[in-house]
Amino acid sequence: MNGEARQAVDMFLEYMRGEKWASCHTVANYGRDLARLQKFCSDSRLSEWRFLQNADIRLYVADRHKSGIAAKSIRRELAAIRSFFGFLLKKQLVEQNPALAVRAPKVGKKLPKTLDVDQVAGMLNAGTDSVLEIRDLAMFELFYSSGLRLSELAMLDVADLSLSDGYLRIRHGKGGKQRQVPVGSKAIKAIQLWLACRPECASPALFVSARGARLGQRGIQQRLDRWCRKNGLSERIHPHMLRHSFASHLLESSQDIRAVQELLGHADVSTTQIYTHLDFQHLSDVYDKAHPRARRSKRE
Repeated sequence: MNGEARQAVDMFLEYMRGEKWASCHTVANYGRDLARLQKFCSDSRLSEWRFLQNADIRLYVADRHKSGIAAKSIRRELAAIRSFFGFLLKKQLVEQNPALAVRAPKVGKKLPKTLDVDQVAGMLNAGTDSVLEIRDLAMFELFYSSGLRLSELAMLDVADLSLSDGYLRIRHGKGGKQRQVPVGSKAIKAIQLWLACRPECASPALFVSARGARLGQRGIQQRLDRWCRKNGLSERIHPHMLRHSFASHLLESSQDIRAVQELLGHADVSTTQIYTHLDFQHLSDVYDKAHPRARRSKRE
C-alpha cells in the first residue's frame, strides 16, 4: 500500500490513544490487526483504503479462518477493521465502511471451570503458618466472597473497605466502572486478621508484599499456586476459578441472574447467562448418574 495508507493507520492508532483513551494493549492489538490487513491489500494490489470493497473484507476473513485462526481472534480483528474504517469515514478518506456487513465465524461458548462447594471449603479452611499466609487467605476468601476479578482485587485499597457495613467499593472495574459488593462474614474475619498484622507502609494497597509494596496480579497468582501445592490440591486453580465458583454457586442457590450480573459487574446479562448453562450441565451430570433409565452400561 502507498505511504498515505500507512499514514492513515498511524493517525488512527494515535486517535485511539489520545482521544479514545484505549489501553496500550488494545492499541498494540489494533496495530497488528491492521498490519495484517495492509499485507493482504498489498498482496491483492490494493494501494489505497478507498479501494477496499465488502467482498475484499469477506475474502480476508475467509483466509484468516482457513489459516486456523480462532473465531474469537477473527471477531476482534474485524472489530478493529470496522473501527478503523469508521475513523476514515469521519476524516472523509473513504466513502464507505466495507467491514460493516461482514460476519465473523461464530464463537462457541466455553464453559468456565468451577470448584464445588466442598472443594472451596477445603481450600479456604486450611490453616495459616505465617503473616503472608494470613494475607493470602484473606485474598482468597475475598475472591470467593465477592466474586472479584483478579485486576480488581490487586487494585483494592484499605480505604475501599467498609467492614462494619459489610461491603467494599470497587473503583477499578472493567471499563472503568465502579460498583459496591457485599463481603461475607468469613472474608471479613480473614481481612480483619490480615489488617491486624499488615506491615506499616506508605502504600494505600489492601494487599501488600513483605516489603510494603502493592501485590500485583502475577504475585497473587503465584501465591495461589503455592497455597494449593502446600495444601495438597491436585487440580491447578487460577484466580478466576474462584470468581466463576462464586457466580455458579450464587446463581444455583438464588436463581436471580440480574443480581449475579450486578455483583459480577457484567455490562450485559448475556455474559452472566453462561453460568445458567453451567448450572444445567451440573444438573445433567446428576441426572445421568442418578436416574435408573439414564445410566449407561459399561459395555456401551
